[in-house]
Amino acid sequence: MKYYSLRHQSPPVDFRQATITGQAPDGGLYFPETIPKFQPGFLRELHGLSKATVALNVMRPYVGATIPEADLQRICAEAVGFEFPLVPVHEGVFSLELFHGPTLAFKDVGARFMSRCLGHFAKAGDTPPVTVLVATSGDTGGAVASGFLGVPGVEVVILYPSGKVSPVQEQQLTTLGQNITALEVAGTFDDCQSLVKQAFLDSELAQRRFLTSANSINVARWLPQQLYYCFAMQQWPAEAPAPVVAVPSGNFGNICAGLLAQASGLGLGHFIAACNANEPVPQYLRTGTYTPRPAVPTFSNAMDVGNPSNFVRILELFGHDLGRLRTALSADTVSDADTVAAIRQVWEQHGYLLDPHGAVAYAALRRYQAQHAGAAGFLLATAHPVKFPDVVEPILGRAIELPAVVQALQGRAKRSVPLAVDYEELKAYLM
Repeated sequence: MKYYSLRHQSPPVDFRQATITGQAPDGGLYFPETIPKFQPGFLRELHGLSKATVALNVMRPYVGATIPEADLQRICAEAVGFEFPLVPVHEGVFSLELFHGPTLAFKDVGARFMSRCLGHFAKAGDTPPVTVLVATSGDTGGAVASGFLGVPGVEVVILYPSGKVSPVQEQQLTTLGQNITALEVAGTFDDCQSLVKQAFLDSELAQRRFLTSANSINVARWLPQQLYYCFAMQQWPAEAPAPVVAVPSGNFGNICAGLLAQASGLGLGHFIAACNANEPVPQYLRTGTYTPRPAVPTFSNAMDVGNPSNFVRILELFGHDLGRLRTALSADTVSDADTVAAIRQVWEQHGYLLDPHGAVAYAALRRYQAQHAGAAGFLLATAHPVKFPDVVEPILGRAIELPAVVQALQGRAKRSVPLAVDYEELKAYLM
């Protein structure tokens, strides 16, 4: 498998090179030259396969010969070594819980897969020491920090917006130490992402540090997200119609992976990009005009992205054909008030607790179902509610019980480096 730059100014590369470099030299995102098709036997036997076997079957074509089969089997097994239950919420609505990993967020799978791939490449001795430079709006940073903690030959530098991540998310970013450094930026996630993108294009900096990204712009972080949808379909009734899929959407890597799995033959139905007040994609689908804008802070902070990087991959997947895209994908905008109302309604009526991101997806799914009678589907619950006490606990009327992985963070000292929204200051730190 080869990967080409979506800016078409750089030569194609294999999975190893795409993973190590993160972005193409021309600043474009890498995209697979071909979309592999799932084998009929794989789809037919999907319900009975182990998670590790599913992961190996999905990822093998993308990795190609860059990682030996036995090593890839181990990497896949370790990346998906926890549960992904599809939980009934009420009639016609299920929740795919993606928060049972070590940092209680869906990004654990991609971070664990990528860290182990980089570790494999570093162990081979044919790569220089790598600095993983990543921007986070909440959950990416914690997942990356956990996934890469202690990996030899890899240093991790995480930029996060000061005061715009939840307390648990910040603890996961700033308390690990070792090869993990958190830079606390006096700005928004878009500011963090812009600084990271500038660093990747800086030739002088490249002479001092070998940079790669662990955001979903990196193929090793993005592509494993297809596995969520395979695990959902393992649990979806075989005789039921294809499910509608509502995905909380910020940087659009997760939903893009789902659409990729669908293009490979997975029997998914219509996709809904569930957005908060940051809505360049919903507006594009309505008007045909894409207008990035500064991010607006919301209760669903991991989705506070005003210029989602991965949307260009969705456009590529659909050949930049707006008509085809509208057939497969719709988008909805959910306010903070409607987010809170959804959490309260689902808790009081059905005893199921949503986090703000899952609540955005729930609200968007219910609106779609109101217009499409009988359309059953599932939402992606991308983070544990414990990460959002300011929103969730007033609805519960009590504190959320802390999972063991969160309890272990309590009392640890925060270690972060303050940073202005100033590229020269970031460059000076990295130099």
